[in-house]
Amino acid sequence: MKKAATLAAALIASHALAADLRIYPSFTEVREGVSASSTTLTVRLPQETWAGILPGSIDLEGLDFTQAIQKQEANWLAGLEGKTVYLLRDGKTQPVTLVRARDLLVKDAQGRYFTARYEELQFDVAPPSNPLSPSQTLTYTLQKAGSGTLSYLTRSVSWAPRYTLKAGSGGAQLSALADIRNATDLPYDVKTTELYAGDVNVQGNPQAGFMMREATADVAMAAPAPAPKIESQGELRGLYRYALSTPFTLPANAVVTLPFLTPKLNTFERYVGLNTYFSTEPQDGTLSRFYRFKADDRLPAGPITVREDGRIVGQTNIGETRKGGTVEFTLGDDPDVAYTRTVQTAAQVKDGKGNVVRTTYKVTYAFESSKERAIRAEITERIGGRIIIIDTAAPVKNQGIANLKVDVPAKGKISKSFTVVVDNS
Repeated sequence: MKKAATLAAALIASHALAADLRIYPSFTEVREGVSASSTTLTVRLPQETWAGILPGSIDLEGLDFTQAIQKQEANWLAGLEGKTVYLLRDGKTQPVTLVRARDLLVKDAQGRYFTARYEELQFDVAPPSNPLSPSQTLTYTLQKAGSGTLSYLTRSVSWAPRYTLKAGSGGAQLSALADIRNATDLPYDVKTTELYAGDVNVQGNPQAGFMMREATADVAMAAPAPAPKIESQGELRGLYRYALSTPFTLPANAVVTLPFLTPKLNTFERYVGLNTYFSTEPQDGTLSRFYRFKADDRLPAGPITVREDGRIVGQTNIGETRKGGTVEFTLGDDPDVAYTRTVQTAAQVKDGKGNVVRTTYKVTYAFESSKERAIRAEITERIGGRIIIIDTAAPVKNQGIANLKVDVPAKGKISKSFTVVVDNS
């Protein structure tokens, strides 16, 4: 009989699978070294791990094969059918024969059949962590024995960065952590790890990944080995690649968090602002709190928490940003800075039929601040029309953007205006 080479570490979910991981924001490529001493290679994985694999993503590299057969195997308990197990019920233990594992049908010494609950059964050997879960086998018929790499894609392992912007009177600092999530019952002993940031599309249902279950404090504890460091590996066809410096353990149903980036901020600004569309109607309200900065490193997309003088002032998300690119976001209203907007029609031009074809408007913003310090206010208005002229700027077609910037004094008032010419002739 030919001996089948197996992934022994994957036979029982409580045993860690030694693998290399290439972790993307929404999926992971798992790469496991395999070897066969004959022309048959058998791979076994728990059912819950198999369920997270993207269809059609399994690949065998370095070993040529003539066919591969996938098959669902019976669970561990099915191997005990026809054998003696022990039933604990009403404080008494008795030997029974396991007749059917599927519905836990047993037979007692008197020959009576009845069903039991799994919690009532006892065994002579220690069961695996998921004794009722079946496993899947993938059997390859090889052209010759040898070694290779089995790989597959799963949405059950992923990673994401999260940022903290710490600001104060002396400036601001940006730092990031990387959360590596394993939503499976299978732990990984990871030899080499690569993290990828960027937009990567793969086929398969994006909902196929498992939701994270609550982990006990023991599960979430860090491995005793020194924690790896994340090192930049540069750009790869529009993706940014990072590598972990040393092997590490990724526990089942757990999140491993590691320090990620500490980029230098080339610029940092706080201001209050308003993004709106042009209207001839007057309006008033309060401005919103904005932050803007440029970093000396590429920033993968992720959530950001902002602290001012150590206190949280808001959270939001930032998009993928190139090195030196502008990051800009708002954290909600600032009730200390109010504005009033008025619009005057300065001039009109009509055609021979009396229709208005060109109108000049004067838009005025009046600001009032109750803050103890001066603050920059920025207004952005989007204006539609066939041809738009804003102040002395060159004419543009279809849509123009008016930008108004003003320093609002502490506990003071200030006004500023701009003109808009809308030509629909």
